[in-house]
Amino acid sequence: MSDREPPRRRVPGPARPDPRRRQSRGARQSPGARQSPGARPARRPVQARGAARGAIRLGSPRPRLRMVGLALTLVLITFVVRLLQVQAVDASAYAAKADQNRYVGRTLAAVRGEIVDRNGVELATSEDAYDITADPTLFTSDSTGVPDAPEQAAALLAPIIGQDTDAVTKKLRTPHTRYVLLAHRQTPQVWNQIKDLKNTLATKARTDKGTVNVLAGVLAEPTTKRVYPNGDLGAGILGWVNAEGKGGGGVEQQLNEELAGKDGKIRYAQSGGRLVPTAGSAETPAVAGSEVELTIDRDIQWAAQNAITEQVKQSKADRGYVVVQDTRTGQILAMANSPGFDPNDLSRASASSLGNAALQDAYEPGSTAKVMSMAAVLQENVATPMTHVVVPNRLHRGDRLFQDDVDHATWDLTLNGVLAKSSNIGTILATGQLGKTQQDANRVLYSYLRKFGIGSPTGLGFPGETNGILAPPDKWSTSQQYTIPFGQGVSINAVQAASVYSTIANGGVRVEPTLVRGTKGPDGRFTPAPKPEENRVVSDRTAKTLAQMLESVVDDQEGTGTKARIPGYRVAGKTGTANRVDPATGKYRGYTSSFAGFAPADNPRVTVYCAIQNATKGSYYGGQICGPIFKQVMEFALKTLQVPPTGAPAANLPVTFTP
Repeated sequence: MSDREPPRRRVPGPARPDPRRRQSRGARQSPGARQSPGARPARRPVQARGAARGAIRLGSPRPRLRMVGLALTLVLITFVVRLLQVQAVDASAYAAKADQNRYVGRTLAAVRGEIVDRNGVELATSEDAYDITADPTLFTSDSTGVPDAPEQAAALLAPIIGQDTDAVTKKLRTPHTRYVLLAHRQTPQVWNQIKDLKNTLATKARTDKGTVNVLAGVLAEPTTKRVYPNGDLGAGILGWVNAEGKGGGGVEQQLNEELAGKDGKIRYAQSGGRLVPTAGSAETPAVAGSEVELTIDRDIQWAAQNAITEQVKQSKADRGYVVVQDTRTGQILAMANSPGFDPNDLSRASASSLGNAALQDAYEPGSTAKVMSMAAVLQENVATPMTHVVVPNRLHRGDRLFQDDVDHATWDLTLNGVLAKSSNIGTILATGQLGKTQQDANRVLYSYLRKFGIGSPTGLGFPGETNGILAPPDKWSTSQQYTIPFGQGVSINAVQAASVYSTIANGGVRVEPTLVRGTKGPDGRFTPAPKPEENRVVSDRTAKTLAQMLESVVDDQEGTGTKARIPGYRVAGKTGTANRVDPATGKYRGYTSSFAGFAPADNPRVTVYCAIQNATKGSYYGGQICGPIFKQVMEFALKTLQVPPTGAPAANLPVTFTP
């Protein structure tokens, strides 16, 4: 046997209890019971074990809470980002859009300046008016509750504003807008009529549920309307204002910028098409236009227009014009046309009567132009008033045989007599002495015609004014070389013709015609018009001699202008009867009858020129139908301007000579 002890045999002890099961086991043991060492643990009841296996265990809520929190965080972040964009990044842009929808702007029309005559009498002025407007969104079925609100409103409005019912309906149904213009520049009476109708409908709608105020969306904007207090008086000078408020002719067009002023602007908050007073507004005030003072005298203008209108009717003529001018200053005192038009109602005006024919018509003047030929002859010292001129019955020149207006035997006339009897043949013979050759004479005569303003603008700058027609002398035809000296083959306008006689009356100095004396701004300060240009045409001596010769036309029994005599005054004048070119065909048809002159002849103050186109009833001679017009207008002008007679005796130059 070995000295070693034999190995001990290990006896299994009781199993260590599982800590996780301590509580369970403890629960199954009765109190105070102790298990003996080596005892086998008690088994669970079968029923309890079955119940444990069948229980439902719930999932953890934490993942779901995390998902909800994340979603809410994303939503909040979105709102925060949008808020930053609206209030910080794009704040100004969104504010502008809000203002655009909330605020509206409109133009504040400037009051158009008045046009007055030389004495401050109103010729054109502006009165309060309204633009009738509407908000189409207030005429929809949603706003009114009826489907045909535009038709009902149009039926009520159209007769008041003078518009077509269908046209008004179409405007009220305009989509995508809150503003339409129904009628422009209506009188306060029209707007008051519309307001009364609106109030009546509104009152009835409050008491009668079946009534709808279909005019609730009709509004008005204050503006002004151009008015001409004297009707057609001076309409050719004044012109008119078109629907856009701009000058459409005459002084209204020529000086539109000065008259119109400068429009202002207003921007205000609105709701339902109406002003919100508490929301504030921004306004740039309008600047009123300047007042324009003309050289016209309203009373003389009336006398001239009345006289020419009556004569045109009696003669059944196409038209006529009268120009009255201050000989010393060149200022136009009257410029009358017949037929005319009323600028207050252009719908009644014919296209041919619009405008200012005294400046826009170009026509051959006839014998009134002989004064320029005589001025050249006297100034060039080739003849005197006493020079003998033998005037045959016929005169052959170039390719034509010339004659005077009346058939006569050979006349023994002085140069003064040639002018007094208005001899075409005598004028051809006299002007032929202006040069060694006919071509030289043509050039000399042409230079004087140009000095008198023929073929050039008058200086008025009037819209549509014609310069007339005066060809250079090297382009004069064979016949023009002999017809131009007595006023055929050259064209002028009425103001140019009057200016010729004013030049003689003013001692041979041509003062550029003027129609505007000056302007008065909104501050009341008067700014005079620029001083007109002055140019000497002939000497003072030549001018005075011509004045004496022109007296023979009126005073001498041999003269052609005896119907222009004015008792107590010395009158210088000249008749004219020219073949007339028909504007429609370009051929000669009818006559241009005219008379031009000034008074007092020895101390001139006023020039009057009259012309009538194509008189078809009675006489067509200028001395017969225009001489009386000259007398009537001149007498009135002399009295209006308080011009006294000079009392000096006339020169009474001889008309004929004894061979």
